[in-house]
Amino acid sequence: MTLHRFSRLWFLLLTFLVACGNSNNNTADSQAVKVEKKQEEKRKTVLFFGDSLTAGYGLEDPEAAFPYLIEQKIDSLNLPYKVVSAGLSGETSAGGKNRIDWLLKQQMDVFVLELGANDGLRGLDVKETEKNLQSIIDQVHAKFPETKLVITGMMVPPSMGAKYADAFKGIFPRLAKKNNAAFIPFLLEGVGGVPELNQGDGIHPTVEGHKILADNVWTVLKDVL
Repeated sequence: MTLHRFSRLWFLLLTFLVACGNSNNNTADSQAVKVEKKQEEKRKTVLFFGDSLTAGYGLEDPEAAFPYLIEQKIDSLNLPYKVVSAGLSGETSAGGKNRIDWLLKQQMDVFVLELGANDGLRGLDVKETEKNLQSIIDQVHAKFPETKLVITGMMVPPSMGAKYADAFKGIFPRLAKKNNAAFIPFLLEGVGGVPELNQGDGIHPTVEGHKILADNVWTVLKDVL
């Protein structure tokens, strides 16, 4: 066999071996993608529906907001859930009632309702706020009857008047009881009214404040998951 012919045969053999290796790698990659896709399909969805607190208003990194911190906790425990944060700054219960229909296009297995604070700060009618929040819950359960519900309780400053503050505070435990929902008595527990845990406006939590919010939520949510 001539050297030229031998070199050519060796080149063809090497090319064949490399091609086989690439084929095996491609097959392995394809299988890995399929496994990852199946795992993703098995993961359930926790949807946080709220206002600027959920959105992480004022934070340099929106992912420092409590829903994302909850997602980190879930991932660290390898729980089969993914988190969707649907917070909109300035959102009222009426706005949420109109917005929820768009979000119902995606599957949700756990629905965390964090709305009403802006209603309270604006002194809106308590009965109307409760009616709007119930409408949101009804729409969720009409589309996804098996969805588990978590309601975050809210309060307004004493400056709103004791009568209004008491009436507003009562909205959330009533809704939780009526809808058999898990209940977080006060989302801002340990943060509300603490200057160093809030931004300059005295309303929106800092990064450290959001860590406490995440703990408040996780205390209840972990049992739901």
